Amino acid sequence: MPTVRSIFISDVHLGTRACQADRLLDFLRDHPAENLFLLGDIIDLWQISRSGLYWSADHNTVLQKILKRARHGETVMFIPGNHDEAIREYAGTSFGGIQIELTHTHVTATGRKFLLIHGDAFDQVTRHYKWVALLGDVLYNFLVRINIWLSWLRRSLRRPGYWSLAGYAKRKIKKAVNFIFDFEDALIRHARENKLDGVICGHIHWPNIKDIGGLTYMNCGDWVDSCTAIVEHLNGEMELIAWDHKIN
Repeated sequence: MPTVRSIFISDVHLGTRACQADRLLDFLRDHPAENLFLLGDIIDLWQISRSGLYWSADHNTVLQKILKRARHGETVMFIPGNHDEAIREYAGTSFGGIQIELTHTHVTATGRKFLLIHGDAFDQVTRHYKWVALLGDVLYNFLVRINIWLSWLRRSLRRPGYWSLAGYAKRKIKKAVNFIFDFEDALIRHARENKLDGVICGHIHWPNIKDIGGLTYMNCGDWVDSCTAIVEHLNGEMELIAWDHKIN
C-alpha cells in the first residue's frame, strides 16, 4: 500500500559520479506512492557529453525501479530539465508507462493546485547566457566532488551531522542568494498569473518549502548534494524530506 500520495524529485543527475543513486534507491524503497513526479535533470546529458558517461549498478537500478513502479500502476510523469532537455521533444508521449510533459498542474488531496515545472525557463542565466550556466555547472560539480572527500574525512574523524560546501557557498555569496530569491519570486508570479496555489520545481539545488505572498513555493532540491524530495501525504499535507541529512 502507498505510504504517501505523491513523490516529487528532481536533479538526480544520473550518469555522473556525484549522483547519490544509492540514497535515492533507499528513499524510493521506503516510500511507495500513488504518483511519482520526476521534475527534470534526472539524466545529466550535459555532463555526459562533456566528461563521458559514468554509470554504476545503482544508476541502472534507479531506472529499473522507476519503470517497475510505472508497470505496477503508479502514475509516473517525467518533466525534463535543461540537463536532459533533448527529451523535451517527446513531450506528450509515454515511454515504458512514463508520461513525458513540459509542465503539469497537480491537484492535491485537498484540492490545491500546483504547477509542476523544472524551473530553468525562469533562470535568466540559463536562458540568455548558456556558457555562464555551463561554467557554473562545472564549478558546482567541483564543489560537490570536494564535499564527497570532506564527508569521508568527517566520518573518519567521527564528526556528527552533514555539512555541505556547495550549500555554504550559496548562503555566503550575496549574488547566489539574490539569484535564488529572484528565481523563487519569478515562479510565484507565474503561478499567481495562472490562478494556482503555488509551484513545485527543481533546478537550483536549493530545497525549500516557503510561503511567498500567500502562495506556496516548493523546491525538491537534488540527489547530488542535499538528497531531498517533496512528498504529499495521503491527507494532502506537503513535506520536504532530507534523506539521511539534516538541512541547515
